[in-house]
Amino acid sequence: MSDSTRDFSDCYGYDFEELTVGMSASVGRTVSEADIFAFAGVSGDTNPVHVDGEFAASTMFGGRIAHGMLSASYISTVFGTKLPGPGCIYLAQSLKFKAPVKIGDTVVAKVTVTALNPEKRRATFDTVCTVAGKVVLEGQAEIMVPARG
Repeated sequence: MSDSTRDFSDCYGYDFEELTVGMSASVGRTVSEADIFAFAGVSGDTNPVHVDGEFAASTMFGGRIAHGMLSASYISTVFGTKLPGPGCIYLAQSLKFKAPVKIGDTVVAKVTVTALNPEKRRATFDTVCTVAGKVVLEGQAEIMVPARG
């Protein structure tokens, strides 16, 4: 099948017109030590609470914790790969960090459409990350959904 006749809808997400309030999608990722060190390297955030076990053991957390923004990045994963999908543009994100994430925790990031602005092709989402059902991060995001056709 040629590219001109191939249906790309599965790999390019949703058109703005396909979105409805209440739609949601999620991804789950188990945080590894390698993830924490990679995130520290990419971001430059080498706070010892993330990368130094001895230091972290002396904190209120009793051990190393993942960067809060690592968990937040999983929200971006949902937007860019599932809902609305590839090509969407992040415009705004509010975040409240509620609990620490530790190595071995599985973070589930979920986004839910809460409002749609057809004139600007913008969607508002509730965003939440949980570990074993406990909220570790919550907020709201605004996403621009490009025309696709």
